[in-house]
Amino acid sequence: MPDIQLLWDRPHPFILPVSPQAADIDGLDHTNNAVYVRWCEAAGWAHSNALGLTLADYKRLDRGMAIRRSEFDYIFATNAGEQLLLGTWLLAGENPLSMKRCFQLIRQSDGNTVLRASWHLVCIELSSGRPKRVPPEFSAVYGPAFSE
Repeated sequence: MPDIQLLWDRPHPFILPVSPQAADIDGLDHTNNAVYVRWCEAAGWAHSNALGLTLADYKRLDRGMAIRRSEFDYIFATNAGEQLLLGTWLLAGENPLSMKRCFQLIRQSDGNTVLRASWHLVCIELSSGRPKRVPPEFSAVYGPAFSE
């Protein structure tokens, strides 16, 4: 197999390797769109955990980053067994309550981007569901991880 150059949209992505399994394939014989959503959720949590903020921290602080809006651009279909790399980055939000998480899914065999997605996130108080300022603990961990 030739050495394929992976062209990430931004430098230094957090990368989660994924591969569609038989149960992920829909009636059109390709990966079901809902699977990509699950993978993005898994990559987001894995990245957050790697940075040092876990679900337990969210609960302890009574704060969480909730998806306010999501966008998924499905560019190419994928098939069972394909080796894929899901990259994710964090970006500063539009205001002190928000941030953005971006995703790019690349097929390893040809280097093609098969999906791009983004989440617009808002900080909420878990106990009430109301928007709240990002706590200092979140800023200390997520802020330095923001991509330019």
